[in-house]
Amino acid sequence: MFKRKRSKPAKIQTLIGLKTRIDGDVEFAGGLHLDGNINGNVRAAAGPGAILSVSEHGCIEGSVIVPSIILNGVVKGDIDAAERVELGPKARVLGNVYYTVLETAIGAQINGKLLHRGYLAAPSDAAAPPEGAPL
Repeated sequence: MFKRKRSKPAKIQTLIGLKTRIDGDVEFAGGLHLDGNINGNVRAAAGPGAILSVSEHGCIEGSVIVPSIILNGVVKGDIDAAERVELGPKARVLGNVYYTVLETAIGAQINGKLLHRGYLAAPSDAAAPPEGAPL
């Protein structure tokens, strides 16, 4: 009845391995897959098509600003995704999630707020939802 259109999976150009730990900010272009740990902020370079994939072993301690993220690991910080957020069954977010499209599997956990980017771009208070209204 309903068929979901899946975009082509992005090509992963960068892999951070399971036993790798990076202390500092990371900026990337294209696709980045994380199996290790990053203690710093992660940001995609300007331009469309960048995607961050974090496996169940991956952990980021810092904020994430990317167009799209596929998360099955841990992010201890805010996630700001201009396009898409996919949370797998082992995903853990300890921070707010700013999203346009959100897909969550059963078991994913978010300890923070879910903030749809459409509400953030509201031009006036009249277009914003009333205080205390469910999102």
